[in-house]
Amino acid sequence: MGVIKPTSWISSGITTKQFDSKKVKKPFFVKKLPWNANYYQQHGSSLGNGLRFERVRNSGALSDGQALEYELSSSDLEDEFVSTKERFISASNEGYVALSGNSGEVLSAHSVQNELIMLSLPAIAGQAIEPLAQLMETAYIGRMGVLELASAGISISIFNIISKVFNIPLLSVATSFVAEDISKSADGYSATAERKHLPSVTTALVLSAGIGLLEAAAMYLGSGLFASMMGIPITSPMRIPAENFLKLRALGAPAVVLYLAIQGIFRGFRDTRTPVLCLGLGNLAAAFFFPIFMYICRLGITGAGISTVASQYIVAILMLWHLNKKTVLLLPSMKNMHFGGYLKSGGFLLGRTLAAVLTVTLSTSMAARLGAIPMAAHQICLQVWLSASLLADAQASSGQALIASAFAKQDFNRIKVITEVALKTGLFTGVLLAIVLGLSFPSIASLFTNDAQVLDIARSGLLFVSASQPINALAYIFDGLHYGVSDFPYAASSMMAVGAMASAFLLYAPPIIGLPAVWSGLTIFMGLRTIAGFFRLSAKDGPWWFLHDRRKDEIAI
Repeated sequence: MGVIKPTSWISSGITTKQFDSKKVKKPFFVKKLPWNANYYQQHGSSLGNGLRFERVRNSGALSDGQALEYELSSSDLEDEFVSTKERFISASNEGYVALSGNSGEVLSAHSVQNELIMLSLPAIAGQAIEPLAQLMETAYIGRMGVLELASAGISISIFNIISKVFNIPLLSVATSFVAEDISKSADGYSATAERKHLPSVTTALVLSAGIGLLEAAAMYLGSGLFASMMGIPITSPMRIPAENFLKLRALGAPAVVLYLAIQGIFRGFRDTRTPVLCLGLGNLAAAFFFPIFMYICRLGITGAGISTVASQYIVAILMLWHLNKKTVLLLPSMKNMHFGGYLKSGGFLLGRTLAAVLTVTLSTSMAARLGAIPMAAHQICLQVWLSASLLADAQASSGQALIASAFAKQDFNRIKVITEVALKTGLFTGVLLAIVLGLSFPSIASLFTNDAQVLDIARSGLLFVSASQPINALAYIFDGLHYGVSDFPYAASSMMAVGAMASAFLLYAPPIIGLPAVWSGLTIFMGLRTIAGFFRLSAKDGPWWFLHDRRKDEIAI
């Protein structure tokens, strides 16, 4: 308990010396007035936009010998309260109040930015590891020839579509639901606290196991059908290698769905470091397996598939082991499952994910119809483009976890600060990526193939790969903001509309313009996503109404 002694007295609307204390059901924000020379007191903090309290005590006149008592939630807040001649807090137009109780955190853009960065850095590393592993796989296969690279590119695209179409909604919903479960718990959660059983965790694991098995069966049994849907005819030399590689990669689908769902759970715990450790170890194993199976065992493209699948199961086992140390994993019980919430929110995101992956798939299909060489060049550009864009997705997921936690407490002022910081850091990341890729992409492309024709075409996509990064970064950040406030219906409907418009361009432009039209279509797709996200935050009648309502900082007693 911290004790604060005002240097003078604080007058309230009550003139008696008796104290009246009452519990406020919902935390609220009090407005800080500019410092007035008529009132000399040490009260509050000069940082941020306000303080949040759960108890209010109307007091009478306080002398220098009397004290206001606050229960301080952190040492940082205590340090701020002892600062001299700061701001005076007013919570009523009828008089001043002395506040007592569990104080929230001082809202500071700087502190939120630090928290976001500390969560984002490990998440960025985690997001980068898997695409880098795919880049490494693509590079190894590309050294074997153009046909192998094009065939593997088709299979990898199909695998990413099928394995992630259900898992991305599961990951996003799990992050929000776990964060809300923790925020709503009576005693909170800490890394040193006793392990708890969270129904949202068990539900996510059960769903991921079932979905993973279904995806594996669908890809293994329907490899030929999926190849046909990608525009690869039976007579194409890419057909058989693509089918065989897809069947092999299908065996890893259950592991991929499981460990990506667990990633979402860890994000809900605000733990982005553990997934990085697990992903790093698993993909380090893949780097060790690639040369052994591909060259020493002389399995070629099959060896690449075996290496990737083995690394995926290593990651899943490691993540499950670490999760068991953080929370109690019980056998599934239907009465404790949250299937309703997951299926409702996940259903919206399923439509959103389908719209997104179908648009990207259509771009790959249109590139494949242009021939093996354009398809190989497109695969290089697409892998680099997606790998760079996912770095911003890590920032978005960190912002989502912070916002979901604050939203569960109706802490709107904190959400506003998080939103501003997330958008600024996202834009900075996008600009930085654009500069880095603009300078390095020609050299990066040569890592994937030695074919001069493929390299010439791939390097012509420099503008697409680099210049679109700021747009991509903002699109991902807006997604994270929507998920944080559980605005899943809008996220789904807007993505479907955006996907339809971009797909229309992709269907008609590439046969006329060629591969540049494919890249232009993807840029249009990301640009429309960014516009849709900005429009939602600008709406005064949606879930972001508090961004435009100044009354949120005031309260009447």
